[in-house]
Amino acid sequence: MVNEDNKGQMCVKASGYTGSPYQPIIEELRNHPRKRFYNVSKLGGTKYDTLPYSIRVLFESSIRNCDGFLVKETDAMNILDWKTKQNDVEVPFCPARVVLQDFTGIPAMVDFAAMREAVRNAGGDPVKVNPACPTDLTVDHSLQIDFSKCAIQNAPNPGGGEAQKPTAAKLSPLKGQPRKLPCRGQSSCKGPCSAGELSRASGQFSAQIENTPILCPFHLQPVPEPETVLKNQEMEFGRNRERLQFFKTDEKQGNILSAGVGGIETEAVMLGMPVTLTLPEVVGCELTGTASPLATSIDIVLGITKHLRQAEVAGKFVEFFGSGVSQLSVADRTTIANMCPEYGAILSFFPVDNVTLKHLKHAGFDEAKLEVMEAYLKAVKLFRNDESSSREPEYSQVVQISLSSIIPHVSGPKRSQDRVAVSNMKSDFQTCLNEKAGVKGFQIAAEKQNDVVPVQYEGNQYELSHGCVVIAAVISCTNNCNPSVMLAAGLLAKKAVEAGLEVKPYIRTSLSPGSGMVTHYLSSSGVLPYLSKLGFEVVGYGCSTCVGNTAPLPEAIRNAIKQGDIIACGVLSGTKNFEGRLCDCVRANYLASPPLVVAYAIAGTVRIDFETEPLGTGFNGRSIYLRDIWPTRKELHTVEEECVISSMFKELKEKMEKGNKRWNSLEAPESPLFPWDLKSTYIRCPSFFDKLAKEPVSPQPIENAHVLLYLGDSVTTDHISPAGSIARSSAAAKYLTNKGLTPREFNSYGARRGNDAVMTRGTFANIKLLNKFIGKPAPKTIHFPSGQTLDVFEAAELYQKEGIPVIILAGKKYGLGSSRDWAAKGPFLLGVKAVLAESYEKVHKSQLIGIGIAPLQFLPGENPNTLGLTGREQFSILFPPELSPKMTLDIKTSTGKVFSVFALFDNDVEITLYKNGGSLNFVARRFL
Repeated sequence: MVNEDNKGQMCVKASGYTGSPYQPIIEELRNHPRKRFYNVSKLGGTKYDTLPYSIRVLFESSIRNCDGFLVKETDAMNILDWKTKQNDVEVPFCPARVVLQDFTGIPAMVDFAAMREAVRNAGGDPVKVNPACPTDLTVDHSLQIDFSKCAIQNAPNPGGGEAQKPTAAKLSPLKGQPRKLPCRGQSSCKGPCSAGELSRASGQFSAQIENTPILCPFHLQPVPEPETVLKNQEMEFGRNRERLQFFKTDEKQGNILSAGVGGIETEAVMLGMPVTLTLPEVVGCELTGTASPLATSIDIVLGITKHLRQAEVAGKFVEFFGSGVSQLSVADRTTIANMCPEYGAILSFFPVDNVTLKHLKHAGFDEAKLEVMEAYLKAVKLFRNDESSSREPEYSQVVQISLSSIIPHVSGPKRSQDRVAVSNMKSDFQTCLNEKAGVKGFQIAAEKQNDVVPVQYEGNQYELSHGCVVIAAVISCTNNCNPSVMLAAGLLAKKAVEAGLEVKPYIRTSLSPGSGMVTHYLSSSGVLPYLSKLGFEVVGYGCSTCVGNTAPLPEAIRNAIKQGDIIACGVLSGTKNFEGRLCDCVRANYLASPPLVVAYAIAGTVRIDFETEPLGTGFNGRSIYLRDIWPTRKELHTVEEECVISSMFKELKEKMEKGNKRWNSLEAPESPLFPWDLKSTYIRCPSFFDKLAKEPVSPQPIENAHVLLYLGDSVTTDHISPAGSIARSSAAAKYLTNKGLTPREFNSYGARRGNDAVMTRGTFANIKLLNKFIGKPAPKTIHFPSGQTLDVFEAAELYQKEGIPVIILAGKKYGLGSSRDWAAKGPFLLGVKAVLAESYEKVHKSQLIGIGIAPLQFLPGENPNTLGLTGREQFSILFPPELSPKMTLDIKTSTGKVFSVFALFDNDVEITLYKNGGSLNFVARRFL
């Protein structure tokens, strides 16, 4: 509980507070006389009792933060009248905290540094440009897998934490015998896991590095690995040193309602602005029944995702209730909420209940604080108790989901919403081969569907065919931190190894948990060596394969796939599986639970019926089926109780307090202005504030604009601004090459989000971008004045030199996927003035406004085809002197056609932001 001047925090105000009109409802918390709070349950009578819990949180925040300016009394009353005001009014919400990962944090912090400089240049005080809201940044997206397999098995403590004072012989491969674990028989291992003493002069030391996995140096405690692994940690640390120093430079300066917003809105919140949202509908999701023994948390997540997508919950809150909720652990609930962007909801909310309190106790939460929190939540009716007879809140609609109806599924091969029952996987993949190329099909001729391509790898002969698995990754997403699914993967691996099953060596297997805690319980439960035996070694802690940071496939495998036009597959336990994201030659990617990732890796193909076909042959030639090695719920429960205990959380806290030597050793400047290094290829001052003036310029007409890209439906933010590897033939690669970098040093787009020159060149650089002007997937477009087919960046650069504005034409659901700020910033720097689409993903639409791009929408029933547009015309758009929410504008083309569109400014705040050239400039002007 906090004091009143701690803006954005929850519930308590200090005595003597006079600034709020709601002072009369401040009370002492029962049995805690020193704690005072706004008793919001006293406002509105029974009206408050019928509000969904998530709306009660919004209401409490508005009462506590009411200042008559950013938050007004009318805002609070509108929230209280939610039942009649939903979808009709805008309300502010003051977040208590901003949580960033480094992919989002880098551009946010670079923008802060650039804003300080711009404010200084405009006559303001740069020191005032500081986060007004508590902000946490986690470096967990910087891991890149350069190598995998073998050397981790030399490690005395794979996965982190303090080792038990290993001997010198164990700490270094230069002396003595390292700990032996099977090397999976890889003939390419230049420094065998069973090797004895090595000589520095012999050159074997450097050879061994080639078979060493990178272990992320940023987790809480450096891993005391053999020298080879430590050497690779230094490599990863060196690769990201510039970015980490930038982080450190910036560092020097109960009932949780959390929502993922775009990086642009996040920066505004960090500077003290509330998030403005349309008072939403709240969908009550009633969970009933009991899940199947074979269904994991991931199956439940994907099942709920499918139901909610079908229920059309985009732009709404989703709140869970019903008897099934109490069966879900906090980890399960976190996993479900983590998929919220996939079904389009603003947020998903599980009210605090007894399960939550039990979890917090096990996590080592302070008992006194826990007691106060429970008393407060019950006082303001924010605590949910299924056993009480109190009436359920009134929801806008109710979606009922029976957990007993959920069976194991995977999602793919191109979109996370395309779910496939595991029992139907083989037949569904066959359908994908037959279907026309599109969102699911690959259009492989019938006579080629059974093609087999022989390939030599490590001295052995293998055969690749359609559906072969070449990437299998248990990766760093929230679901990986769920003990039940991770332990299920480990127990399945244990049973598989004991049965004599193996994984083919050419399959890129990896295990990158969300935290060292996962490694702790995998190790303490005894399953980690079995995962390693199958190739699932801990490569580090952070996002890797999911964001395109996987190790390249072996050259022989890549060549075989391309030569045979094989539909190779990746199987991963993540949340994103866009085509070509993992690897450009892997066209089918499936999301699966961690145990199924291991199962498909063992099978080596997705063209398998687990019910009737064995995973492989075990000892004594016995056929082993999935049912033979699948762990039961009782087994999982027993292991979880023994391994996932409060000591883990205690150890984690101790590690956090102890810190990290590498981080502590970094030097960072003390100046409030960041000293930009013109030679840096990671951190570069962006141009968003180049024209910053005290007063904004009125919106200018867009005259004779050319169409930069003519896109179809479901264009994702990954199509717009990829986060994965930088293709050698791309405009970004050319830029980095000119800076003296080799392809190995390119890193990824995600890692270089602090460099606007790289990110602008990477905008629309996705190899699967389908521009209707080109007619096939390629990051290309036509520069109409010259008729040349160019990279998108090169064409945009020419248009800007010629002083010609550009727009984008798109279909339905433009901007699906991750709320990636560069999906708006990149087009802005390419000179895009407006996007004209049939519909938008809400978060991306807000980001376009937040950067100064006008989001325009065709009228219902209209699109380029119905209007007879080819995209080769020039377009002129005139903005009236005064903009108003949801107004219509006229567009005139060079062919004389005139048609109307909606300007998707939903409220006065969005209009103000657009007039200011976006939220960054709007906030910057507050410091002038």
